[in-house]
Amino acid sequence: MLYSSLVDADFLDTERYMELDKALIRGGYCSITELLERFNLFIKQLDEKSEDTKVNEIRREIRAKCIQMAKEKQGIFSLSVPTGGGKTLSSLAFALEHAKTHQLKRIIYVIPYTSIIEQNADVFRSAIGEDQVVEHHSSIDEDDATPKSRLAAENWDAPVIVTTSVQFFESLFAAKSSRCRKLHNIVDSVVILDEAQLVPVEFVAPILETMQLLVDHYHVSFVISTATQPAFKERIVDGHLFKGLKHIKEIMGGSEEVKLLYQSLIRNHVQFPDDINAVSSWEEISEELKSYDQVLCIVSDRKSCRELHNMMPKGTYHLSALMCGQHRSKIIKEIKKKLKDSESVRVVSTQLVEAGVDFDFPVVYRAFAGLDSIAQAAGRCNREGKLSRRGKVVVFNPPRKPPEGLLRKAADTTRSIVLDVEDPMAYSMFEKYFVELYWKANSLDKEGITDLLNPYHNELKECSIYFRTAAQKFRIIDDSTQKTIFVRYGEGENLINLLRAKGPDRWLMRKLQRYTVNVYTNQFKELRLRGAVEEVYPQIFALSSNLYYSEDTGLLVDETSYDPEYFIV
Repeated sequence: MLYSSLVDADFLDTERYMELDKALIRGGYCSITELLERFNLFIKQLDEKSEDTKVNEIRREIRAKCIQMAKEKQGIFSLSVPTGGGKTLSSLAFALEHAKTHQLKRIIYVIPYTSIIEQNADVFRSAIGEDQVVEHHSSIDEDDATPKSRLAAENWDAPVIVTTSVQFFESLFAAKSSRCRKLHNIVDSVVILDEAQLVPVEFVAPILETMQLLVDHYHVSFVISTATQPAFKERIVDGHLFKGLKHIKEIMGGSEEVKLLYQSLIRNHVQFPDDINAVSSWEEISEELKSYDQVLCIVSDRKSCRELHNMMPKGTYHLSALMCGQHRSKIIKEIKKKLKDSESVRVVSTQLVEAGVDFDFPVVYRAFAGLDSIAQAAGRCNREGKLSRRGKVVVFNPPRKPPEGLLRKAADTTRSIVLDVEDPMAYSMFEKYFVELYWKANSLDKEGITDLLNPYHNELKECSIYFRTAAQKFRIIDDSTQKTIFVRYGEGENLINLLRAKGPDRWLMRKLQRYTVNVYTNQFKELRLRGAVEEVYPQIFALSSNLYYSEDTGLLVDETSYDPEYFIV
């Protein structure tokens, strides 16, 4: 923190001397009290326009509970609310009230996927003002960013920051001045971890240790917000200490109150296979899907997604990360319109729709997976509770097992705990699931980050802290195993041509982020051998032709020759 303060002070001092016009743009934000007043007015207007439904009534009750609990002393809070319960606005209500109560300076909203960031940031802007919210992530469009917001992203001096888990946690372990610059502005803040169950299992230990450090010494409060609470609490498991978080306070009350909340928001029935190990073929699944006018099927890998989609009738939508962000956004918008207009719509997707994509299907199929993924999939079924009956969620065993590693362990853990259980989706099941999953994991600190940052954890017991090594090893996304390809979809064609002609200007590279697909290194080599990828600028690659990109399924890769663990999402 001292280093961060020094670095930022140096940057700002230099800026005031060398670029006074920039320095004058900084600051000028509303106070937390003013933001809370704006938010309350927004909520009042929203409630007046909202339909008088049971789901909306429960959402208002959840928000009221958040405001009440915000006056509690600082620390670590959990917000356990079923999918579709209005966590986004309720968590912001808590954060603003908590910040006002404890004179905190800002709210930092940490989200796992950039696709959710844009959606949530828009909600926040509507609630508290366009210029009060700063997005900090790789996909932000330079045309949408103001000079003021671009400066605020450098050191997080705005009142509300919306960022990714990768940006937030990797910055906490970083050794570069540009990334450490903002860290001192995490002091005196409320940090909301949205969809916290997606914290990478292999980094759980160093992440939880750092969170506890920020709470104990830097006046930070955390809100762990999700429908499927991970087992982050410190506990003894089979005689071993799990060094988790201490004194987590549940905003929605005690376990019985949370249980009643979950029961009040049951909008669908989750149907597991009678024979928990019985496998369904893609042909069988496709035939079942064809019998519904509106249905969503979620599978665990790209290859399965494409195989099943190929068996579906023409007009069935496909969603996976082999499609660039701009393409996915277009398809999601079309799907939502068809759902709203009660038109026939069938979708086959990877799990990318399980967080932040507010679909509302009457029927959802989910390939066997972790219990948290099944719950998130169920959150895309009868979300608004408008069906005259409960929605239908069908869990099935696909012909291909999940990839080796965590995804398979997650599915196996679910299989072992739902046997002979009356209500597999009960709130209490999620803690049981995560405790077992963490116990089965090979490591909760696969790179030994906590040891590297322990001054006396070495053979000589000397005071040595390996900051730079820890920074190099803490990589939530391992860039060394992936390559980014710019695709010729929509405006991507013209942008790639501009890149070839003018080189990688910052604004151009930002725009191109919406037209990228990440592939694994061996896939990339295969595409290069086929002539599908060309180097348009040193170490910058793009598709050589739009023939290698499908309007239906995105980037065309020959998946037969690769290890299945490469085809996640």
